[in-house]
Amino acid sequence: MKPIAIIGAGPAGIRAAQTLVAHGLQPILLDEAARGGGQIYRRQPANFRRSPTTLYGFEAHKANALHQTLDGLRGQLDYRPDTLVWNAEDGLLDTLQDGRVDRVEYASVIVATGATDRVLPVPGWTLPGVYSLGAAQIALKFQGCAIGERVVFAGSGPLLYLVAYQYAKAGAKVVAVLDSSPLRAQVRALPGLLAQPATLAKGLYYRTWLTLHGIAVHQGARLSNITGERRVQSLAWHDATGEQRLDCDAVAFAHGLRSETQLADLLGCEFAWNPLNRAWLPQRDRAGRSSVRGVYLAGDGAAIMGADAAELAGERAALALLEDLGYLIDSQRSNRLEQALDRIGHFRVGLERAFAFPQGWAADAKDSLMLCRCEEVSVGDIRQVVGEGHWEINRVKAHCRVGMGRCQGRMCGAAAAEIIAHESGRPVSSIGRLRAQAPIKPVPFGLEVEP
Repeated sequence: MKPIAIIGAGPAGIRAAQTLVAHGLQPILLDEAARGGGQIYRRQPANFRRSPTTLYGFEAHKANALHQTLDGLRGQLDYRPDTLVWNAEDGLLDTLQDGRVDRVEYASVIVATGATDRVLPVPGWTLPGVYSLGAAQIALKFQGCAIGERVVFAGSGPLLYLVAYQYAKAGAKVVAVLDSSPLRAQVRALPGLLAQPATLAKGLYYRTWLTLHGIAVHQGARLSNITGERRVQSLAWHDATGEQRLDCDAVAFAHGLRSETQLADLLGCEFAWNPLNRAWLPQRDRAGRSSVRGVYLAGDGAAIMGADAAELAGERAALALLEDLGYLIDSQRSNRLEQALDRIGHFRVGLERAFAFPQGWAADAKDSLMLCRCEEVSVGDIRQVVGEGHWEINRVKAHCRVGMGRCQGRMCGAAAAEIIAHESGRPVSSIGRLRAQAPIKPVPFGLEVEP
């Protein structure tokens, strides 16, 4: 009998596994990381000895609970860490572990692939010392080090304040926080944010803590460029008062998160434009069922909802899978999970209003700005292709190779879409989405194939 597969051992994947095991099943849990927990609850290496409170702050009890759950399940499932799922098709997953490739058969699959940073490039973003917010967080959590001695955090979204707080709390020198969202937008969003008062309180705490500890927080501050020779030396930013400059040796920036949807695409799931997430997302019902029979979606890989929602969605997707297999499930529990997800959904609307997408980015981007660093495609290259009459994103990709490199558009795709939409005079929802291609992440040459 073919097993059930779960892709991703973050909050959604772990809760899905727990639910399936509780009903007597033994799923395969595949995770790219060395230790489960996902990005938000990324677990430190076994030889590190930092306390959970130091690592996770207010979320230490949630991180502990999730880690303990996975530890307790180890003997009841087929857990495969350090395993990249680089291709997926009906009934089969292609994996890479320790330099060896394997094919995993499955009867049903729960895709819980999480999210990554949404990067909108600025001049100098390819310099050594420039990181995404998520990468800066990984360095601190998993390697126990800061990305520089004088760090600036820039962009928008709740992760901006969280990572800046974590760095400052760990003793790093945080020079400033540059929030591109105006303060007035965040004030107007407060009614929606009150749907999750505890979460709102934590966000306000991070913001206030930074200010009380002498760290400048600038609202409505757009990162203009990053300068340096061998690595970052300074940056420029502007707000309503004009352009200003700061000396620093590292920058972490991003504008919110984007869902990792490549595997859902390869599995044949139907997609729809989601204006809240400003992205094409795989369609699913309230329980997590995709448009493809036997494929279920949960967590930030399906829509950006946060860690709490991911745990709920992982359990709900597993219950839907069990129900479809003929198992008797607790319908009241399912209803409670859906209601809780709805409440978090209302909060997410408030968050998107508070940390609005920087609408002027595409108009301000200069032709010389390197947008796709894998293939060295500039903003001007994309504008030239659009000027020739091509505005569907895959046609633009075919003409200038944007998104054809190692990242397969994971870093540049969202930014390229914004440039194409602005240059063609169309809404970003109308220019299409980059089609996923295997391998979704780089794999080395000379792979060993399992016999």
